Amino acid sequence: MIPIEIGRLLRAGTTGFTAGCSVTQFEAPAFGALVRAPLGDQYQVYGLIYDIHIDDDGLVRQLVTAENVSAEVMRDNRERRIVPVEMSVLSVGFELDGKISHLLPPRPPLSLDMIYACDDKEIIKFTKTFGYFRHILNAEEAPIGELMAAHIQQAGAAHGVESTKWKEAATHEVITLLRDDYPTLMFVLSALSDVSS
Repeated sequence: MIPIEIGRLLRAGTTGFTAGCSVTQFEAPAFGALVRAPLGDQYQVYGLIYDIHIDDDGLVRQLVTAENVSAEVMRDNRERRIVPVEMSVLSVGFELDGKISHLLPPRPPLSLDMIYACDDKEIIKFTKTFGYFRHILNAEEAPIGELMAAHIQQAGAAHGVESTKWKEAATHEVITLLRDDYPTLMFVLSALSDVSS
């Protein structure tokens, strides 16, 4: 299977990174999606998209206030805009020499490294255990409940026939991790119930 390129790295740190892509590339990534940034043959960083935003530029500001803007001008601005779509990614683990670890990566990806969407096989391999959940639940900059719900829904779908079993195990792990934080637990469970209904 050909990897799906979703953008290039703009900036990075140990706990996360930001990737940018043009609007024409903006089809594969979604909020909560598992992505990876390869840093050589034997090492890659995994993360979850927790924010997607599109900054404005001077032309957009002018077009918003203009009257009777043609569809062609709108399409041209969307497809040829210079300002990229930005995706903020929370680091949740890495792979080194074929072994998955749910610890923070020893080093972040580098500027302009390519970022790829994980396919079902990669998602299943990374989500066999739930050690990476602690990164999601401790992320101050991310909407924890919504991110957890979106990720569990997407990762569950990747597990195919084992989907229900995996989602139940994931939910039990969330309950265990948040057993001493009742308000956060209720918030996360509320978000999870929205995607399962």
